[in-house]
Amino acid sequence: MKKMIFTFALYISVLSFQFCNSSKIAQATSDKKMVTITNYENNIAPVIQNFCSPCHISGKGKIEPLNNYTAATEYIDDIIRRIKKDPSEPGFMPMRQAKLSDSIIQLFVQWKERGLTVK
Repeated sequence: MKKMIFTFALYISVLSFQFCNSSKIAQATSDKKMVTITNYENNIAPVIQNFCSPCHISGKGKIEPLNNYTAATEYIDDIIRRIKKDPSEPGFMPMRQAKLSDSIIQLFVQWKERGLTVK
């Protein structure tokens, strides 16, 4: 019973504090989180490794390698364009795989918008 009361009180507290902040403070906090969260090492490199390999690895045929920061930043516009495509469209990526989730696609968009940070 105490756990239930504590959980309810915590829930009410969180809801009430949500409305205490001004929208500018909340937006600034949100922006800071996006800057620290969306970066190459923590977000982009793992996605490229999981969904773009083995095709986009250096030295493997005519396909552009995307397995390093420089290449990913150089081709970011093309990457975003291709991962946003419908799987039935020519040029869709990742080839022969399911479409990436909207949240993963949004990581690439946010990474570009936030200045293509490494760390």
